[in-house]
Amino acid sequence: MEYYAHKISDTDKQTLMDHLTGTAKRAVDSAIPELAEIAGFAGLWHDIGKYAAAFQDKLNGRHNQYPHAAPGAIELMERIDKIQRPLACMLAYCIAGHHTGLPDGGSKYDDPDSISLWAALNRKSRYVGDWDYSAYSDAVKIPEMDPSEFQKLITGGKMITKEEYAERYAFLTRYLYSCLTDADFLDTEQYYAPETDRSSKQDFVRAADAVSRRLSGFQAETTLQKARALLQAQAFAAAEHSSGISILNMPTGSGKTLCSLQIAMQKLRASEGKLKRMIYVIPFTSIIEQTAAEFEALIGADLTVLQHHSNFSYEDVPDGDTAKKLRLAAENWDAPVIVTTAVQFFESLYHYKSSHLRKLHNLADAVIVLDEIHMLPIGQLRPCLCALGYISEMLHSEILLLSATMPDLAAQFRRFVPDCPVHELITDRTAFQDFAKCCYHDLGETDFETIAEKAAESRSSLIVVNRRADARAIYQMLQGKKFHLSTYMTPHDRSETVRKIRQALGDGEQVTVVSTSLIEAGVDLDFETVFRELAGLDNILQSGGRCNREGKRDHGDVYIFRTEQKPQRDLQIRAVLTAELMAEYDDITSPDCIRTYYDRLYSHHDAQITANSIANGVPVIDKKTGFVNIEFRSYAKEFQMIEGETVPVVIDNCDETAALLTRLREGDRSVLRKLRQYSVSLRKYGELEQYMPEVVAEYAHTGILVLNDTECYDSETGLHQRNAQDCMFG
Repeated sequence: MEYYAHKISDTDKQTLMDHLTGTAKRAVDSAIPELAEIAGFAGLWHDIGKYAAAFQDKLNGRHNQYPHAAPGAIELMERIDKIQRPLACMLAYCIAGHHTGLPDGGSKYDDPDSISLWAALNRKSRYVGDWDYSAYSDAVKIPEMDPSEFQKLITGGKMITKEEYAERYAFLTRYLYSCLTDADFLDTEQYYAPETDRSSKQDFVRAADAVSRRLSGFQAETTLQKARALLQAQAFAAAEHSSGISILNMPTGSGKTLCSLQIAMQKLRASEGKLKRMIYVIPFTSIIEQTAAEFEALIGADLTVLQHHSNFSYEDVPDGDTAKKLRLAAENWDAPVIVTTAVQFFESLYHYKSSHLRKLHNLADAVIVLDEIHMLPIGQLRPCLCALGYISEMLHSEILLLSATMPDLAAQFRRFVPDCPVHELITDRTAFQDFAKCCYHDLGETDFETIAEKAAESRSSLIVVNRRADARAIYQMLQGKKFHLSTYMTPHDRSETVRKIRQALGDGEQVTVVSTSLIEAGVDLDFETVFRELAGLDNILQSGGRCNREGKRDHGDVYIFRTEQKPQRDLQIRAVLTAELMAEYDDITSPDCIRTYYDRLYSHHDAQITANSIANGVPVIDKKTGFVNIEFRSYAKEFQMIEGETVPVVIDNCDETAALLTRLREGDRSVLRKLRQYSVSLRKYGELEQYMPEVVAEYAHTGILVLNDTECYDSETGLHQRNAQDCMFG
């Protein structure tokens, strides 16, 4: 009897053996050498459940509930001896969950119908009659696996703790799952749509030359320009000999973005094909489009640049074929340059679903740049650093970490990934003093009216506060040319406001801008005077980076102020630490002060940092059965880079949104990404329910929420709060 995996018609079918061997080959090709054989086994065994008559009937249109994913996992765990059991268990996680996602391990106490791996492995008695898949044994043989190389990859060839074992095992399981699920998807796609074109532009030599020409075109005449050139030259020289994890600690205004791009392109060119792509990770969507546009203009002629974040719409790409390729590349990051957010990057790494994990295997043999690395949430510091360490150590990628306010991350890596090499690219910080373009002053406690009056004395002023409601209140106090920025505005309106601010500053108009902290992350604006409400030291210095940014004046002034209203939550701790350091240090911009700030911050949260491990509280290996219990699904659901789930609410106040919503109502879900440009994110629990019930409604059963009272929004200040105290940041 011939068995089939997929079917287009009675005369056009893909044989099951063709699918198994095709998936196995793709999995082998996508895996690192140390896991290639194991990935091949996963591909060959993942669909042996399709050898059952029930699945063949299902393929021919007879509806049934036959679950074909578990049999491959069951057979491997039954037929492989105990010494190989941890390896077989890793394969079982991937095979059993290749459609539904990685399950939790579970235990013998689980309900037989639960979604744990243990439950799936113990349901074999149900596979009888039409569910009997034993015909696989005539076609697919039991693999002979050498567990020694696998064990060496897990342990690094040394004794490690149970916790380390669990973390490394979990990472490699997700990686193997990525190899399998992407291979399965691509082999299936090749059968159903053989004309699919996933090609991309990929000339790293020409791209590296383009970046070099851009850098060589900058002048080095002023003191600041010369200092910038010296720091960049130091970074380039050190990067030639660095591997693993490199730290690029450079002051605001020193050109970190272009410097990191040059380092990445040079590494890609020098690798002669060993390194395959650059992944550029940015903390906020508010600046990602600006960075991606710069990359596109500089290297887009030679390399395909993929943006993957919530605000990017493939409809904005004028060439339809290019848009289709980008949409396909976003599924698995098979592109030479990817620009994405920290949320997308890290939450994909720790997810359990194939739609997120498919891209993980393409993080191997890459240059990965993480900008503003100091903004990693403290609660997720350990898993984020572990992931970066494993990507470097096990997947042979180069990691480059950027910040103008750099914590002592080398010490944190030594704690959690001790064998991963970490290199400082900037060791001579003498030139840092040339970037001291402003003076910091402590105004003490004051009120917003005083700040607004003082801001009016300067040709250009920036006021940065902690709360969105406060930004709106100060904006109402200001006179003359004024602008407002907060995340109560849609990305579209924020971008338009930044454009207007840049134009007004360029024209030399007297202008005052009030903003939340969103302006601190990569928004390239230059003010004569900055006022910053007390917050974390990183916030203070990032705001200061917008003062006399280009060094065109002798100096600028940054005024730090407090109000009667105390910061809330984690910001309170950061503000207290900053106030202490302002009393201790004459120069709060010094590397020593910055390091002390993070040392104290991390020390304060040490218990929280240490506790966040996928291994915590769960026995790892059962000594009797060799079963490895990892809570993949439970941990993934708890892992959040942004505290508190948010919901985008579309502001339907223009012809563009009306047209997009009409298309959505007609079933065109391709408009969802573009609608994010016209949306404001509200916290799902608390803000959405309590603050805005009368103005938010579900739209045409699509799950999309729409503001149907346009008087609650204006393009200058965004969404209006009603009858509630605003405790939101950003």
